[in-house]
Amino acid sequence: MNPQIDTYLLEGCGRCALYQTPDCKVHRWAPILRALRPLVLSCGLEESYKWSQPCYTWQGKNVLILTAFKDYAALTFFKGALLQDPEGLLVTPGAHSRSGRQMRFTEVGQVQAQADLIRAFIFEAIEAERAGLQVPPPTDAEPWPAELAEKCAEDPAFQAAFEALTPGRQRGYILYFSQPKQAQTRRKRIGKCLPQIFQGEGLHDGYRNSRKA
Repeated sequence: MNPQIDTYLLEGCGRCALYQTPDCKVHRWAPILRALRPLVLSCGLEESYKWSQPCYTWQGKNVLILTAFKDYAALTFFKGALLQDPEGLLVTPGAHSRSGRQMRFTEVGQVQAQADLIRAFIFEAIEAERAGLQVPPPTDAEPWPAELAEKCAEDPAFQAAFEALTPGRQRGYILYFSQPKQAQTRRKRIGKCLPQIFQGEGLHDGYRNSRKA
């Protein structure tokens, strides 16, 4: 087991101001993450720490990550769109999600009850990598600014968090990020909004909450 994951479970991911506090969402879902960890490792994946998240690979290829969101913990498959899911257990994170799919949990009992299905998904994901399968490209152009797409490509944890937002919140960010004419300014806006996005908040949620206080 990777000792960095032990630190992650004890202290949090460090991606927002709640790091090392009881309010960090990693602490809220730590029992579920701890239950998923050995289950994933039993399938023969290698454990690493990428994008401040537990990441599991097969022969150097990213297969899945474990992520703590505000309202649930998730096992996110990078190429989940390729997996067979007749029972509809895999969730598309957001309206613009093309490849990733999430299996969401709010109770440890769910992990125990679905252990065999989780392993089946993992083995199928490994076989997809072994076969070199790729998710087909979209038939229409993505309405995201290029800088947002770049950020998602380099940081899958951010992509998962962004795609988990409601369509309205996603649209608000997309419009905000697209406004500046300079690419550098668009990247700065994305960077500035990272903490809110990882918290599952919309662009103006902080302002609205302060008005209610």
